[in-house]
Amino acid sequence: MKSLKDGDFIGIVACSNKLQLRNREKIHELEEFINCLGLKIKYGNNIYEEECCYEEPREKAQGLMNLFIDKRVKVIFDISGGDLANGVLDFLDFNLIKDNPKIFCGYSDLTVIINPLNTKAKIETYYYQIRNLVGEYKEQQQTEFMRTFFQGYDDLINFKYNWIQGDKIQGEVIGGNLRCFLKLSGTKYMPSFDNKVLFLESLGGDDKKITTYLTQYKQIGAFEKISGIILGSFSELEDKNYYPKVEEILLNIIEDKKIPIIKTAYLGHRQNSKAISIGKSINLFKETFYEK
Repeated sequence: MKSLKDGDFIGIVACSNKLQLRNREKIHELEEFINCLGLKIKYGNNIYEEECCYEEPREKAQGLMNLFIDKRVKVIFDISGGDLANGVLDFLDFNLIKDNPKIFCGYSDLTVIINPLNTKAKIETYYYQIRNLVGEYKEQQQTEFMRTFFQGYDDLINFKYNWIQGDKIQGEVIGGNLRCFLKLSGTKYMPSFDNKVLFLESLGGDDKKITTYLTQYKQIGAFEKISGIILGSFSELEDKNYYPKVEEILLNIIEDKKIPIIKTAYLGHRQNSKAISIGKSINLFKETFYEK
C-alpha cells in the first residue's frame, strides 16, 4: 500500500460527528507524529463540535470533495464516528472523485461512505482509524503505519484470526460497522452482496442488540448471497462477557454450515485494530494466520 513520501500532504476530515474538545490534546499529538514523518496536513473541515455552529451535510461533503480535488493530498483519513455520515452521501460527486482517485480511510459510521466510495467511484478504501497512532498501542501502530504507507509492506493489513467454520474465504470485502452498514439498506448506496465477503464489527451492543442486527442481515437476504464472513471485535459484548458470543449468535441465525466464517480481535474499534481493504479481494486459508 506504499503511497506516501516525505513532503506529501494527507487530508483529515470529519464527515460524521465532530470530536469533542477533550480530544484536542490527542489530536495535537497525532499532528506532531504526522509532521515528524515529513507529512503535511490539510483539514477538510472543522473537526471539533464546539468550534462552530452545526455543520450541514452539504458543507461536510464539500470539505471532503476539496480534499479529493487537491492534487497535493495523497491519502484522506476521516477521524470521526457516530451517526451523521450518511447525510453526506447525496452531496458527493462520485464521478469527480473517480477522476481524482486517492486512498480513503475511516471506520465506524464512515462505513456508509467507504462502501459507496469504492463501488461508485472505484477508489481504494480501508476500514481504519488513524487516531490509533496515538492510542494505547501507539508504538506498534506507528511502526506498522510507516512500514505500510511508506515502505510498501503489509504489516497494517495482515491480521490473525480463528476459524469458526469452513476452511477458505475468497471474495471482495464489503461491510464494516454492524449497525452503520444497515443504514445503507434499501438505498442506492448499498453494495451488492453477491459472492462478497461480509466484514462486521461493533463497538456497542449487548447480546440482544447484536441478535437484532444480525437478524436484519438475514432478512434482507445477505447471508444467502455472500461467500464468507469476517467477524471483527464486538467491544461491549466481549468486554462485559455477554452470552452468547457473537459467533454463537451468528451461527444460530444463519443456520448454514457451508458459509465460511472467521473471527479476529484485530479489526474494529479497539486501539490495536489494523486495517482491512473494503472492495479488494481477500484470500484466507485455514493454514495461514491461525491463532489459537
